[in-house]
This record gives sequence, C-alpha cells and structure tokens, in this order.
Amino acid sequence: QVQLVESGGGLVQAGGSLRLSCAASRSIFIINIMGWYRQAPGKQRELVATISSGGVTNYADSVKGRFTISRGNAKDTVYLQMNNLKPEDTAVYYCNYQGWVRGPERDDYWGQGTQVTVSS
Repeated sequence: QVQLVESGGGLVQAGGSLRLSCAASRSIFIINIMGWYRQAPGKQRELVATISSGGVTNYADSVKGRFTISRGNAKDTVYLQMNNLKPEDTAVYYCNYQGWVRGPERDDYWGQGTQVTVSS
C-alpha cells in the first residue's frame, strides 16, 4: 500500500551533520506517527525520534539536543536533522510510518534503511 523513500545517509566525520529525509508514496493516514529508528551491527533496533500528525515529538535520550525531527512541506514527509554526530550514531536508519485510517487497528510501514557512518 505504501512505500517509504529514504535519503540523506552517508559518511561524515565526528562533529558533522547529516539530514535524513523520508516520504510516503501515498498519504493514507489522517492520524499518524512518522519517525526514525536505527540498528547498529549486532544491536537491536532502537527508536531515534518520532513526530505525530499533531506535532508531538519523542526522542531517544542519546540524541536529545543533537537531533531534530520535523515534518516536511509535502504531506506525510519527515526529516531528521542530525548535528554533532558521534561514532556511536553509526547505524542503518529506518523510516517508520504508522497510523490509523479508521478504528483502533494500527497499520505500520518501514523504509529499506539508509546507512549513516560517523568516523572519528
């Protein structure tokens, strides 16, 4: 039903910045949450940041003050501005899109992932 297109990953030195973007191919959720999760080699996938259709944000403690999640101009798009990157931020970053068309059941979609590598 929905494809998430991600971009913005790459290689950056510690202290540098990257901006990730994600756009849903179809806008199907009036009420929704978009966000980013990441997974480092040998580690479990973890939440980085989310933002709801109402503008409520949530951040992992490890990225607070450094990362900013925001909605784009187009409907159901999201950005992650990552500043002061650290080597421990190195991971594959996955875009997530979840929401409700109607009723209590939630639908959930994931992007393919974009690699972020921070060198020291």
